[in-house]
Amino acid sequence: MRISFAPLEGITGRVYRSIHRTMFPGLDAYYAPFFAPTGDSPLTGRVLAELDPERNPGVPLVPQLLTNRAEDFIAAARSLRELGYQEINLNLGCPSGTVTAKGKGAGFLQNPSALDLFFQKIFNAEPDLCLSVKTRVGWAQEAEWPELLEIFNRYPLQTLIIHPRVRQDFYREPVRLSLFDYAVDHCTLPLCYNGDLTSPADHETLSARFPKVRHWMLGRGLIADPSLGRQLQGGPRLSKEELRTFLDRILEAYQETLSGERPVLGKMKELWFYHAALFTDPARHLKAIRKAKTLTDYRFAADALLRDCPLNPAGQFRP
Repeated sequence: MRISFAPLEGITGRVYRSIHRTMFPGLDAYYAPFFAPTGDSPLTGRVLAELDPERNPGVPLVPQLLTNRAEDFIAAARSLRELGYQEINLNLGCPSGTVTAKGKGAGFLQNPSALDLFFQKIFNAEPDLCLSVKTRVGWAQEAEWPELLEIFNRYPLQTLIIHPRVRQDFYREPVRLSLFDYAVDHCTLPLCYNGDLTSPADHETLSARFPKVRHWMLGRGLIADPSLGRQLQGGPRLSKEELRTFLDRILEAYQETLSGERPVLGKMKELWFYHAALFTDPARHLKAIRKAKTLTDYRFAADALLRDCPLNPAGQFRP
């Protein structure tokens, strides 16, 4: 079984990945949050700082690109290969309006002929490219999926990572498992499942339905419970002590890399949006975390939640 960490913008950056890998080893890949290359600047200084292999020691990292221009993709992929990266991932799943309005992310799925031409250009220029794709199953309707899957099947993709929602579902609507069924029956590429896999029970159910699938990508469920990958491999669930240490180490690292308390507070509050789902009756303390104006206030509220609220044996993040 192969387990990968999905990219979450603003969360799974270099600092987070490094600490997670140290405390919860065993994942096969961490997919980096996307960046959008341009012809003039395939890799910016900020991107290089995030993806520099020397700043991601021991992390099996896969860069993700967001673009609908083959020329920009090729230039960025070549630069990434010079850094030592083998697999490059294309984002065809981001549902954000600011992204899709430019025909990128899930917006690219609206134009199958352009997508097909995009892949033609890429593989003509780089026939040995190790390319994986993370995609939704359409823009607005399930009927779009067979044509899109036929396009993917034409090319030697390393992996097709499928999040079985259309763009218009965002993350609100249930995953469309029947469309993943269709992929299992009709796809000639290695498949990876991604979407609302937030507990070992979810994995057991999905594994029973898709017994041929051996690659699973975890996202928000793994943010909520950083031990989830370990659990899928038969290991123990997260303890309070582990979570406290994990958060303390992340807080310390953000203080070293970010300027001022405000951005650090923002990062920690965002993490607690997910972690709170693991606890029984966390609402009062979670409110105090959200209202914290200083790191002192934050530490007091987070310590109180960890002290007073027991872990819920059935607790898990639910979209």
